[in-house]
Amino acid sequence: MNFEDVMTTTEAAKRWGLSPTTVKLYCLGTKTQPSKFKKGEFRKSENVWLVTKAGMERLFGPEHK
Repeated sequence: MNFEDVMTTTEAAKRWGLSPTTVKLYCLGTKTQPSKFKKGEFRKSENVWLVTKAGMERLFGPEHK
């Protein structure tokens, strides 16, 4: 995996044209649904959620450029 393939939820939201809250909720899940990211596509580091480019592409399609 390339270092550029891991990003914060805020950076991912900007790169995919989404709300940071949307990406964070996809990490957290809800009471009735688990996280939409698969194991290895996201993790929390201290107080920051990190996601992978592969996870974002799987859930949201290609990155908006």
